[in-house]
Amino acid sequence: MSRTTDRLFNDPAPLLLDGRLTEAAAAFTTLNPATGQVLGHAADGTAADMDAAVAAARRAFDETGWSTDVAFRARCLRQLRDALRRHADELRELTIAEAGAPRFLTFGAHLDAPVADLGWFADLAESYAWTTDLGRAEPMGMPSDRRIVREPVGVVGAITPWNFPHQINLAKVGPALAAGNTVVLKPAPDTPWCAAALGVLAARETDLPPGVLNVVTSSDHGLGAQLAQDPRVDLVSFTGSTATGRKVMQAAARDLKRVFLELGGKSAFIVLDDADLRAACSYAAFAGVTHAGQGCAITTRILVPRERYDEAVRILAKTLGKLGPGDPQDDSTICGPVISARQRDRIEGYLKLALEEGGSFAVGGGRPKDRDKGFWIEPTLITGLDPRSRTAREEIFGPVLVVLPHDGDDDAVRIANDSPYGLSGAVHGSPERARAVAARLRTGTVSVNGGVWYGADVPFGGYKQSGIGREMGVAGFEEYLETKAIAEGVT
Repeated sequence: MSRTTDRLFNDPAPLLLDGRLTEAAAAFTTLNPATGQVLGHAADGTAADMDAAVAAARRAFDETGWSTDVAFRARCLRQLRDALRRHADELRELTIAEAGAPRFLTFGAHLDAPVADLGWFADLAESYAWTTDLGRAEPMGMPSDRRIVREPVGVVGAITPWNFPHQINLAKVGPALAAGNTVVLKPAPDTPWCAAALGVLAARETDLPPGVLNVVTSSDHGLGAQLAQDPRVDLVSFTGSTATGRKVMQAAARDLKRVFLELGGKSAFIVLDDADLRAACSYAAFAGVTHAGQGCAITTRILVPRERYDEAVRILAKTLGKLGPGDPQDDSTICGPVISARQRDRIEGYLKLALEEGGSFAVGGGRPKDRDKGFWIEPTLITGLDPRSRTAREEIFGPVLVVLPHDGDDDAVRIANDSPYGLSGAVHGSPERARAVAARLRTGTVSVNGGVWYGADVPFGGYKQSGIGREMGVAGFEEYLETKAIAEGVT
């Protein structure tokens, strides 16, 4: 364990239950994906720990003033933001070591940006129109003064993945707390330390009341199902695979509890025939293998004009060949390791499938020969596949791009939309045509000519099997609210 991490907590990392930092009866091992070596240990929470966390969250919501005191909530969120900033150097090293995050990304979406976003949600809570006056009306001849009141949902179960742990943990915890809910956070077993650090700082350096935020790390994926099924939980906010999202939805259906689901993607990067091919393909390569392609919204299907297909392949392959993989501690690294041996093996299964489906590798196609420790996959470009092949349609979650030809704007839109997913997309071309194509894509976010849609004020989520609801922005904040209509008779 590094010295910087030791300042936050001792090994093993603790649970946060009802305001207390608690060591579990057992611990599980976490690995550094770049080296494959033991990073440390985290509390291996049990079903009893999860039950205690939910009970604490229920009490805090039902028996304290947290849900009604907007000013106090905003102050606590800013305290949490400031605590995370004070420990940014330690958290940066932790994130690189545990998630394999390239260092440059920790100054953006992997750490600094989501920490800053807590302030945005604090500001929103203070400025939000919690009550809307609808005025007087006489329905059925009864004079009535009517208003709409927005209230917190209650207890939120937040289940998060490993790929961008700080970003996704804070994108759920921030708006849920700002809205007046209490939270039980269950992070992925691959990145428990990032979540534990959040719990430690919340307990030590904020005025968050006991039970408002609880963090339960565990190697047992079943605790996520337990959280989703618990009748004391009012809403489940889940980010992860579409297959697991279905299970979460089924578990929540028993009590008809609300769900937010941010799920998989196989997003298309469309290059139109009037685009700067070299610039567009270079950008696509960079975007596609950032953080080893481990992002649900990353554009991994590259659609290029058929008449320039060979040229596009050469540009993509040349660019990918320069992008790694590299040590995530290095400031210049774009593509680091994948998270685990299991994920590496899964990606290799898709590379084998690509060859079976008639594809070939223009660059990459396996493990880098110069790295015998850790979990690594070369940036890979697959050519020669049918758009309907499994490799071209299924989410791989690695530094693997598929390049496909299209026969004009209509064909590009058809191929892009012929997917069970609809999370994100990108279009490069002349502004007017690119905007027209973007308008036809059935996706929750679209980048036009390199535009960046990520931000605290931008709602993020998908169409089709990419999820239900939106995270971030006012829309994401309102996922954690109920709407009550009140009418008072006038005499």
